[in-house]
Amino acid sequence: MSTVVSSRPRALALAVAVLAMSHAASSAADPDPVTPAIAGVVAGGIKIRLIKDGLNGSEGPIAQPDGSLLFTETRANRIVHVGLDDKISSFLENSNGSNGLAYAPGGELVSVQTVRASVGVVYPKDKAKVWVDGFESTPLRRPNDLVIDRKGGVYFTDPGPFRKADEPASPTAVYYRTPAGELRRIATDITWPNGIQLSPEERVLYVADTHGEFVIAYDVADDGSVSNRRNFARLQGWNKPENGNGSSGADGLAVDSLGHLYVASSAGIEVFDAAGKALGVIPIPGQTQNLAFAGPDKKTLYVVGGGKLYRFAVLTPGLSTRAK
Repeated sequence: MSTVVSSRPRALALAVAVLAMSHAASSAADPDPVTPAIAGVVAGGIKIRLIKDGLNGSEGPIAQPDGSLLFTETRANRIVHVGLDDKISSFLENSNGSNGLAYAPGGELVSVQTVRASVGVVYPKDKAKVWVDGFESTPLRRPNDLVIDRKGGVYFTDPGPFRKADEPASPTAVYYRTPAGELRRIATDITWPNGIQLSPEERVLYVADTHGEFVIAYDVADDGSVSNRRNFARLQGWNKPENGNGSSGADGLAVDSLGHLYVASSAGIEVFDAAGKALGVIPIPGQTQNLAFAGPDKKTLYVVGGGKLYRFAVLTPGLSTRAK
């Protein structure tokens, strides 16, 4: 007696397999990863869109008043503009190696500069001026990032690299230039001070230590001085090999209107609340170097690094009181 086997289950299984293969092929063709859900920060499944690849270095993003973006194409020695339509154009050529960007209260665009190590106004061109190029008769090393408070005081980092033995230079440090133009060295005990940012109310100063395990925080007084140095947030990107120096890859910093701190690190974008509690990590393909809120409502987060520029929508807007 022969047994007849229905072909319907086999056909159904084949159809399911074909659909799965089709979905996998579609996912592989889609270059945009998606976000995890982090309460109050970002919804889950939001596409992280690649706007541009192949940039000659990408750093220092900052929002423009209309919601468009500026960032520095460091090795090309230029500042780049990104329109609300994602169109990219040159904003300023020959930027003296500008890296981090900030706006002064008067509207001047200020940058930390690396060709001739200095901090000062780069735009408008007729107002270009060097504010700082050394401390106590020794030149800066290689300033990296900055933030300007509402009074016009400038906090900036200067991690290096070291100069030749016969060339004097200031040590690795964090500085504050008062609104009156006085330069103060406020920290020399951070291994590799990189990104720097103020809390929304400007009562806390955050410094990313690329070679350290923590973001460092200080209390800020009315005169801009700092105190109460502390380990604010432990970085998931921290890694220390058995033989060799450790690194978290901590780089650029940003804050939103609720006081969440966003850190570009080896892990991606690490997000912390105002007490330093880890809220989650948003993985970004490749190197993550810096970030900024922009868009008409500042609810778009732009991320740069490794010659790439990404953006995605967030739940909480960036600050309305500062460009970054």
